Amino acid sequence: MRFVIQCVNHASVTVEEQVIGKIGHGFLIFFGACETDTEDMLQKYVNKIVKMRIFPDENGKTNLSIKDVGGELLIVSQFTLYADCRKGNRPSFTHAGDPAHAEALYNRFIDLCRQQLPVVEIGSFGAHMIVDLENNGPFTIVLDSRDF
Repeated sequence: MRFVIQCVNHASVTVEEQVIGKIGHGFLIFFGACETDTEDMLQKYVNKIVKMRIFPDENGKTNLSIKDVGGELLIVSQFTLYADCRKGNRPSFTHAGDPAHAEALYNRFIDLCRQQLPVVEIGSFGAHMIVDLENNGPFTIVLDSRDF
């Protein structure tokens, strides 16, 4: 799995000119899955994400988690996180998970996040989405299952 996590002041996702997910202060998370990813891996990532201390405390130190600041999540599926650009000029997506497998993992990830935080908004799996955000920092973290 790959996650790109961005601290945002606000973010939204639009499909066919309709806003389907919108948050205030929190994380915009882009989620990608590959064939070797399993549901067993998800809880570890959820724990890492909700406990990650990357929000500033009263002294400006990155010492607070999303739970500490009452932050919200917007989770957007993005198979392009598995783009392979090593050969030629057109990215290959052969490492991205089969859509049915990836969607099951995406939905389970959302369920687990909703058990931890009161506000979890989502995109639409497989749809063409317009994502709008105001990055705060900017502060971007990448988590990859190869690193865990």
